[in-house]
Formats: sequence, C-alpha cells, structure tokens
Amino acid sequence: MARLHVVTGKGGTGKTTVAAAMALALAEQGKRILLVEVEGRQGLAQLFDVPPLPYVERRIAHGPAGGEVFALAVDAEAALLEYLDMYYHLGRAGKALEKVGAIDFVTTIAPGLRDVLLTGKVYEATRRKVHGKLAYDAVVVDAPPTGRIAPFLNVNTEVAGLAKVGPIRNQADAIMGMLRSDITRIHLVTLLEEMPVQETLDAVGQLEALDLRIGSIVVNMVRNSPLDDDALALAVKEKLPAAELTRGLKAAGLTIGDDLVQTLASEAHDHAIRVGLERENRDRIDALGKQVTELTLQPDGIDQGTLIDLAEEFRA
Repeated sequence: MARLHVVTGKGGTGKTTVAAAMALALAEQGKRILLVEVEGRQGLAQLFDVPPLPYVERRIAHGPAGGEVFALAVDAEAALLEYLDMYYHLGRAGKALEKVGAIDFVTTIAPGLRDVLLTGKVYEATRRKVHGKLAYDAVVVDAPPTGRIAPFLNVNTEVAGLAKVGPIRNQADAIMGMLRSDITRIHLVTLLEEMPVQETLDAVGQLEALDLRIGSIVVNMVRNSPLDDDALALAVKEKLPAAELTRGLKAAGLTIGDDLVQTLASEAHDHAIRVGLERENRDRIDALGKQVTELTLQPDGIDQGTLIDLAEEFRA
C-alpha cells in the first residue's frame, strides 16, 4: 500500500491545494499524516492560515475523519546541516559553515545536491520509526511543478557528477529505491486546458521512463455544464431557440430585450465551445489509462472549509 504520495502539476493548477486536501483525506481516525513542501513558498502556511512553517514538524490540522495532519517546510540548507551532523558529526562546525555562507554556496553550485537533500528528508520522514512504529502513516509531498518533477525525483542522475561512491551516493541510491518501490505513487494535477494537459502527458512519459509509478491524474477545478448535450449542440451552432431563451429570462424575473437575448445566446455559444474543448482534453487524459480523480471548482476560493470539502471528495 502506498505511503508516500508525491503531488505535482503545472503552475496554476492548484497542486498545493490538492496536496493539502489529499493529506486531510488520508487523515483517518488515529492516523498521522505528514504534509511536506519543498519549494520554500510557504504555500501550506497560507492555505491553513498558520504562521510560516519552520524546519520542524508541527500539527496544523485534523482530518474530517479524525486523524492528524502535520506539516514541514524542508529547507535545503537546514537539511545539509542535519546531514553533515548525522554522517560527519560536524555539529557546531556545521553552524560555523552556515554563518560564513558556505552552506548556501554549496547548494547553489550543486543544484543536484539540493534535490538529494530535499528528497532525503522526505525519505527519512517516510521511514522513521518511533517505539518500533512508523512515525507517520503516510507522507504527502507538495513537489515541484511538472516541468521539473522528473529531474527532482531522478536523484541518481542528479548526483552522478558529484559522487560516485560514499554517503551521498549511497543515500541517493536508497532514495531512488524507495521512490521506485510499491510504497510511492506520483499524482499529477491538471486542468482541462491544452497546456496543463500536455505537460501532464509529457510528465507521465518522463516519470514512467524512470520506472516511477503514477498514482492518479487529478483533474482540478471541474465545472459541470448546466446545459444538456442537445442544448450544447444547438449552442455551438448558434441555434438555441430565442423563444426558449426569452421564457428562461422571464422565469428569472429579468426585463426582456433583444440585446439581452442575443447576449445570452452568445454566452451559451462560448460556453458550449469551452465544454467541447474540455471534453477533448478529458479524452486525452483518459487515453493514458490511469486512475482519474475529479475535484469540483470552488468558486468562492479556498479556505479551511473548502479544503475539508475537497478532502471529502477524495475520500468519496
């Protein structure tokens, strides 16, 4: 059973919101879920309306089914200090390196090392045990966007030019083993629009080429049409009967005029075109043969209440 859920998606698709809702959905009675962000944007703190997250795991919410959600903002510099202390026992010497800027310098000139440190912390949290029991029942990662997810997860290649042997190489191999195992699934968030869908298709191919397992495609911000298929077909051809539009406007208590009827017909035409394009993009997603999860559009924005609603959609 999967315990590590990596959530990615093109910018603007709502991947951070989806990651948060997924963590809440997994937080069943008695379970502890860790929600991790790795990009330094503090998006989770904003979503849950809490102070900026430190490099310390803290509880930020309870799931609708009674479990607990903890959050962690992984910082590459702090992770490197932790790594140096763990493997080389530098302790205070590591702090001195931080003061002179050496830590930031190292992670800047070796971006592959930065990704190993970020994924390494996820690896440690996923495997950690307390009193012989896993510290967390599941870990959800708000990962980098689809354009960067493959190199971010392909830590073996990222460190090939840095280390052939030694602790860094060993850790990269261990991380890659976990990412390719049965406990890890990668979920891709998309909208029913051309560019997000294309990036999703590209990312699926890249990830599967690395032997990484796809969990689901999450179609976010889904809008259901109020028109049936017959009405949509008429609207596309701009042949919706004016008499029916007039009756609808009267039923809504609106003052009727030819301009209003024409405006409504034009909006129906545009709506029908959009629905057709969305259906074409959904067909492209379905052709992947992956599990697809739909989350409805939240027109009033995202707050803790709507996060719970989205979590319930996941649970359903």
